Amino acid sequence: MSEEIGFIGLGNMGAPMAGRLVAAGHKLVVTDVNTAALKEFAKLGARTVSSPREVADACETVFASLPTPNIVEKVAAGENGVSSGSSVKRFIDLSTTGATSSERIAAKLAESKIAHLDAPVSGGKAGAKAGTLAVMISGPRDHYEVAEPLLKNIGKLFYVGEKAGLGQTMKLVNNLLSATALAATSEAVVMAVKAGLDPATVIDVINTGSGRNSASQDKFPKAILPRTFDYGFTTALMYKDLKLCMEEAEAIGAQMWVGSAVKQLWQLVHSQIGPDSDFTQIVQLPERWAGIEVVAKKT
Repeated sequence: MSEEIGFIGLGNMGAPMAGRLVAAGHKLVVTDVNTAALKEFAKLGARTVSSPREVADACETVFASLPTPNIVEKVAAGENGVSSGSSVKRFIDLSTTGATSSERIAAKLAESKIAHLDAPVSGGKAGAKAGTLAVMISGPRDHYEVAEPLLKNIGKLFYVGEKAGLGQTMKLVNNLLSATALAATSEAVVMAVKAGLDPATVIDVINTGSGRNSASQDKFPKAILPRTFDYGFTTALMYKDLKLCMEEAEAIGAQMWVGSAVKQLWQLVHSQIGPDSDFTQIVQLPERWAGIEVVAKKT
């Protein structure tokens, strides 16, 4: 493996993941459209370049953490993309793109004899900083084994198979459940508060009982009850993941009645609360309808 490791995309998730590689002693070559992000990594000792191709010219292993499938595809196989690099042997995509896009990207990279590894992650910005993400990996096993020591810096690894797209499907299934928990818990807690219950008590009871879930255990205590709405994942990204999930389900003939309803609710959040809102702000939709706010009583 080349001494330098490539990393493309230094956003909310990419920056802390790349930072963990730096902290582990790896020399990084990085690029991003955000010059401020590049300056921060230059301070950490990373070498900054201006295009994905330059990253791929310098490194055998190139990571990417990017917001949408179209951007991933452009970075991987577009003009001045990774596929035109002279040194790259494997492209590890930490983004969420969906299985169909993943298969297409893998095929394009194969034309340049570059291995493609899906490695979407779950666990949010906090998990990225702590190195506790769930990393769902699919692709050629020999290339996975080469990259495994690097990936271990990011989180707990789950190798799910050689077929391109399997990691993406695993991530979309996980995010569907996360989105469902947040949507349902928001509606339930708003109902309880409308009836006169204290939301902090409601969350405590839920987390002690059978209704506990990722939203009640993490998102409500950390970002909703204190009204900070700063969990670090946008409504646009959640809605994107749900659309991808529904598209993949339709493509393989899997019926998702509950999933379709959840996707429609998130579409409403996307249009009414806004794509750039923190995804914990979904609670504001049922709040508006009920005419209350979920605010813990001061003790």
